[in-house]
Amino acid sequence: MGEREFNFTKHDFEKLRTLVNEHTGIKLSDHKQEMLYSRLSRRLRSLELNSFADYYDILKLDDKEIANFINAITTNLTAFFRESHHFTLLKQVLLPRLLVKNSDTRRIRIWSAGCASGEEAYSIAMIIKEVIPSGWDVKILATDLDSSVIAAGKQGIYTSEQAGKISPIRLKNWFKVVPATKKLQIIPELRTLITFKHLNLMHKWPMRGPFDIIFCRNVVIYFDKPTQKVLFERFANILDNNGYLLIGHSENLFQLTTRFRLLKQTVYEKCQ
Repeated sequence: MGEREFNFTKHDFEKLRTLVNEHTGIKLSDHKQEMLYSRLSRRLRSLELNSFADYYDILKLDDKEIANFINAITTNLTAFFRESHHFTLLKQVLLPRLLVKNSDTRRIRIWSAGCASGEEAYSIAMIIKEVIPSGWDVKILATDLDSSVIAAGKQGIYTSEQAGKISPIRLKNWFKVVPATKKLQIIPELRTLITFKHLNLMHKWPMRGPFDIIFCRNVVIYFDKPTQKVLFERFANILDNNGYLLIGHSENLFQLTTRFRLLKQTVYEKCQ
């Protein structure tokens, strides 16, 4: 390995990962030291700083830089219809059940928690439009810790590579070409279903619910077990009776909560 541009001691790492945990609830393991150096070096260059100690001092005083700090360390891996079995279940089982359960109110609320740049929320919206009849009051809340990806999600503009696995019929129905860039933008009819908001899951939640479905996939893996327990309790509290929680393929609720029963792999139904 070549010589580093900035000195990054174990002490620097410890101070910064403590700050990460204080502001996000994320627990960075020892092997994340190189990742943290790589991502935060960009901020040091941008601010024309010479050391991580100087950067830490700025973080203790500047809320705006804290937002940049959080954005830099957040992982935003996502894709349209990622973990496709969830969307098959949404279309074939969960939404048909809600059509019966909520037939009196004709109201459905879905939360995409950790939505990144919006692909998950828009995938949900496409399924909604394919299953739910007109006249229903359906809204999707999409939240993320990273304010920069929330801004991208609101725009709903993606490259042809990002939209590469979407079926031709869905591309035709829900996207338009942006002439100047040749990128693809979600049409307004779909975008109006979704409200994008910046939200730190560790802070107070401004919404009251109840939600019928919560997608929180590949998010809790960054938290320790006590934090996960608190988070699943809060999800249960804001879900409607017999509401659904969908989590990531490497996550589970074992020994974390008794308020859900397993419906299918990584799909849970609130039972109390």
